[in-house]
Amino acid sequence: MFIQTETTPNPATLKFLPGETVLGAGTADFPNAEAGQKSPLARRIFAIEGVTAVFLGRDFVTVTKAEDQPWDHLKPSILGAIMEHFQSGADAIEGEDNGSAGHAEHSGPDAEIVGQIKELLDTRVRPAVAQDGGDITFHGFDRGIVYLHMQGACAGCPSSTLTLKMGIENLLRHYIPEVVEVRPVA
Repeated sequence: MFIQTETTPNPATLKFLPGETVLGAGTADFPNAEAGQKSPLARRIFAIEGVTAVFLGRDFVTVTKAEDQPWDHLKPSILGAIMEHFQSGADAIEGEDNGSAGHAEHSGPDAEIVGQIKELLDTRVRPAVAQDGGDITFHGFDRGIVYLHMQGACAGCPSSTLTLKMGIENLLRHYIPEVVEVRPVA
């Protein structure tokens, strides 16, 4: 098995591409080891000292490290953990939860606007963000403000504010006049 790695805009995060399907659908964000307990793959990676977050996409794994840990020391151990996981034949996530598509339900007078926002996020934003090893999920729309949650390489990335304001906000405002601002949620 040959696992490729790619840098991301977040210097604390690397994207690992095992050349196999990681999750059949959606994404899974494990911002800490406790959250990763339902994932055999995340557990293996969190067992490596210095790993602070794991994010699973359709065909990639994004790993975030502690600031004081050099990639030169962590990368070989992470590659080994990913390889061991795929050789074990275990699922990436135990049980029925295979990640989330990243959508909060919304009904009421803004349902049509929310549908347009979700459509733009799914077709224009999420594929681009996945290229950088992350994901952005919709969390709400209230009085012209869109609330989004950044995951994977996007969480804590120095350029995430720029991505939200200059990229996503401008895109949504262009196509949906009711959108006046985009804000991150934790």
